[in-house]
Amino acid sequence: MRIRSYFQLTWALLLLTALIAGCSSPSTSTSATSGVNDPTTAASSIQAFTLEELASFDGQDGRKAYIAVDGIVYDVTLLAEWGNKMHAGRFSAGKNYSEEIKNAPHGLDKLLKAVQVGVLSE
Repeated sequence: MRIRSYFQLTWALLLLTALIAGCSSPSTSTSATSGVNDPTTAASSIQAFTLEELASFDGQDGRKAYIAVDGIVYDVTLLAEWGNKMHAGRFSAGKNYSEEIKNAPHGLDKLLKAVQVGVLSE
């Protein structure tokens, strides 16, 4: 009788666990980097920028800070490396740095943190 009660209790606990797990809703947490380099997000808001338009995103007076590299425009507004809207004390936002980044010690790796907001137009 004791063994039978043990098995019944075990099965009841297993069924209860399965029921609770099945009824719980999936997690919908949002990470701090949600949307960063996400093709779905990027594709829905891609904009073409001329060099003149890019220059207006210099990070000054509350404007966002954008840079371009290899034809892609990135939002670097919130990146610590672009504090005061300058990088390494000599690169200001609102410009195309396709050539300069080739000589940067970090290469393109640091841009993985930036949101792609558009492309450079001809």
